[in-house]
Amino acid sequence: MSITYAVSNQKGGCGKTSLTLNLGAALARMGFKVCLCDVDPQANMTMALGYPQPDELPVTLPHIMQDIITSGGRTETSGLLQKREYILSSQGMDFVPSSIELTGIENILINTMSRENVLKKFISYIKDGYDYILLDCMPSLNFVTINALNAADRVLIPMQPQFFSAKGLELLLSTIANVRENLNPELTIEGALITMFDGRLNFHREVLDIVTGAYGEYFRIFETKIPVSVRVTETQAQGRSIFDHDPRGKIAQAYAAFGKELIANG
Repeated sequence: MSITYAVSNQKGGCGKTSLTLNLGAALARMGFKVCLCDVDPQANMTMALGYPQPDELPVTLPHIMQDIITSGGRTETSGLLQKREYILSSQGMDFVPSSIELTGIENILINTMSRENVLKKFISYIKDGYDYILLDCMPSLNFVTINALNAADRVLIPMQPQFFSAKGLELLLSTIANVRENLNPELTIEGALITMFDGRLNFHREVLDIVTGAYGEYFRIFETKIPVSVRVTETQAQGRSIFDHDPRGKIAQAYAAFGKELIANG
């Protein structure tokens, strides 16, 4: 069974792209067929996967969404989808790149019928070919992000051990609840992954206790924590996952452990 995860948090800098990229790499190393989808006009994941000029790519996610909108949602008549030129490969994973043109899709969606279903139609079109699809969402709760949540089966929430990150969860949870009630009743929260964690700091441990106490009964707080490290920034700059950059390091070990924990959770 294929599972689509939306990696989402409206707060920037919490590690969404790193989680998407390195979890995808961890799952691919476990033998699963994985596709990553860059749902952010900043295209950081696309650049991290070895394409430093995403705006020069001939086909990116906004082109696909525009084609689906133009065809009235009929994916079976889309020549662009059938050509599959949008599927790129890197480090044992397939991925769908993004570009700055995704910003313009937001304005187009405002006047589109069934605007919340555009990305869902695309994911449904490719889903049977993968065990896991990971959607790297932008740090805002707009129509494109709503599309991602509507297209997903489950939500992964990366968050830093900071008080503002904990408080910011309320808005995301409200949005997820609205999507579940009005669009995607099967959407579930897989859990929250603490990133950039330093267990030696009392402050980090205190925030973890607050998050667990406030939200632990509603969704899972994963046992795995991703340690703080400059290695993560280095991997994105070099266009490689942590497993290619520093395979024996603590970050690679943490993401490998998280991949196993996620699979064990079903």
